[in-house]
Amino acid sequence: MTLRIGVDLGGTNMRAALLDDKGRILKEAKEKTEAHAGPVKVIANLISLIETVKGEEDVLGIGIGCPGPLDARSGTILSPPNLPGWDRIPLAAIVEEHFELPVKVDNDANVAAVAEAKLGAGAGYESIYYLTVSTGVGGGFVINGKVFQGANGYAGEVGNMIVVPNGKKHPSLNPGALESLASGTAIGAAGESKGIPGGSEAVFTEARMGNEEAQCIIDEAVDYLAMAIANLTHAINPDVFVLGGGVMSAEEQILHPLRAKVREYMYPELKELVQIVPAKLGSNSGVIGAGFIV
Repeated sequence: MTLRIGVDLGGTNMRAALLDDKGRILKEAKEKTEAHAGPVKVIANLISLIETVKGEEDVLGIGIGCPGPLDARSGTILSPPNLPGWDRIPLAAIVEEHFELPVKVDNDANVAAVAEAKLGAGAGYESIYYLTVSTGVGGGFVINGKVFQGANGYAGEVGNMIVVPNGKKHPSLNPGALESLASGTAIGAAGESKGIPGGSEAVFTEARMGNEEAQCIIDEAVDYLAMAIANLTHAINPDVFVLGGGVMSAEEQILHPLRAKVREYMYPELKELVQIVPAKLGSNSGVIGAGFIV
């Protein structure tokens, strides 16, 4: 049996898991990231976490999923907003030197895409586009089980796709970018402006209770997501779109209207061919996908 280690390194929490060749979690450990402590401290804690799940086991290698931007080819972290002070940190090389094992690093959306492609909702398809809608919006395009990185490793960064020309400004994205209009953060902010505190979850709750303003916020976000999926379909035409992330906990309020809205933006020949399904692996997709990028 081939064993591997997957690591989900986030701005708030980090988690490591020992996986078998079917993606089953045999052992896991997690703790707070404490990103404010800086990369040296966080990496030391990360290595300790990996040692906890590895024990004396022989493993194929270690995969790490973390926030971008990053250079997946070299395994270098390029100052992501969620990890302050991580400016060109060669994470893969540091972990590889410690364990003397192959180490691969990729962004969190890509590793989740790999997990869903191999073992989740995208299993059995040649190509899947994974779209995560959470604090931000991210994406990953997987073909035959492998992430399509593009010429410079930035393929799939759908959060920066412009869906409203000259639209809402964002500190690090294009004005009118998808993430600034359809993420959980955006939905929550729109709720606050309408007197609905409590983030995106509160907006969805209010909509279920008949609040028309809350429903309008959700309808707008769904419309922007539909534009993005239509654009991606016309550009790369994957077999299936798999939707994950925290916002999809309100699946019943998103999936059906999203499918209907996407059809409005498609070529007639494609209207009934676009498949959009919910992710299956939930919070496990990060560690499972990370293990399988090795």
